[in-house]
Amino acid sequence: MSLCLASAGVVKALSIAAFTLAWTHSIEKTAWQEDWRVTDAGLDLVEARIKGFGAGMEPPPEARLVDGWFQWTPPRAPRPQVVLGNSGAAGEWHLCHEGHCQTLSEIFGHPIGANVTTMSVCHDR
Repeated sequence: MSLCLASAGVVKALSIAAFTLAWTHSIEKTAWQEDWRVTDAGLDLVEARIKGFGAGMEPPPEARLVDGWFQWTPPRAPRPQVVLGNSGAAGEWHLCHEGHCQTLSEIFGHPIGANVTTMSVCHDR
């Protein structure tokens, strides 16, 4: 299995089983990160972290402060796909794997701009 990214008619397959999705909140300018696994059941959100809190981004009551990050385990089932929008107000989404992070534009090899990117599991044949 791999992670498939689709945007503006282009699909990229990444041979990874786990990754971190990172971005900056467009209003609060606060860092947010989510750890995901690519599984047979879909994309599994393992842990979420936020560097602070504010308008519309309060951590849940079970979040714990660890090394300056509020972190928690979201109670969600794996998803068949995750859709990432881009307002242009906070910079790009970053996908990190094994300590290396890239913007979606770097992964696709051209600017993503305001195009939506869909993440899903690629079922290798």
